[in-house]
Amino acid sequence: MDVADPAAMRALFGRIEAEWGGLEVLCANAGVSGRTALLEDQDYAAFKECLDVTLGGAVLAAQGALPLMKRARQGCVIFTGSTSGQFGTPLRAPYVAAKWAVNGLMKTVAMEAGPFGIRANTIAPGCVEGPRIERVIEREAAAKGTTPAAVRSAYEAGTSLRTFVTADDVAAMAVFLASPGGARISGQVLTLDGHTENPDPKV
Repeated sequence: MDVADPAAMRALFGRIEAEWGGLEVLCANAGVSGRTALLEDQDYAAFKECLDVTLGGAVLAAQGALPLMKRARQGCVIFTGSTSGQFGTPLRAPYVAAKWAVNGLMKTVAMEAGPFGIRANTIAPGCVEGPRIERVIEREAAAKGTTPAAVRSAYEAGTSLRTFVTADDVAAMAVFLASPGGARISGQVLTLDGHTENPDPKV
């Protein structure tokens, strides 16, 4: 479904309420990477599409979930952020802007929903192994006139652990946040990146 479509999202949460009777955990994870280009070369329609999906989808998901959680007076909202939403990333302005905004959204949700026993946090991964980051690397290499291997090596070298994270790492953090172990964690950006040393690797 299109997470940027308000009608589709209202229908989704109506179905969740009808079939499940409520919702305990929301993972607002959908997003798109946006164009790889200098800001002045970004197509505004494409820029807005990235915001509509990556930020707008998170807004619509939270709007759908929070009434169900407030009724139950408990819940856990997990937004997917990015280290790009903490440090910035050249050539990725749409994605960076959306992820910075997700962090502000999360902080506000934590404040507004906390009195109802609802927690909100952001998981901010660095580079996550898989086809998506490989496409991002290929586009960045093309924009910088270098090789994908050189870009990947620079990103790995920019972290203390010299590695990318995995989807399993992100999932494990989400499970922890939703578990009793995460019961007092709210309003936090939890960075999962092997410790970024250099947020702007030069290739």
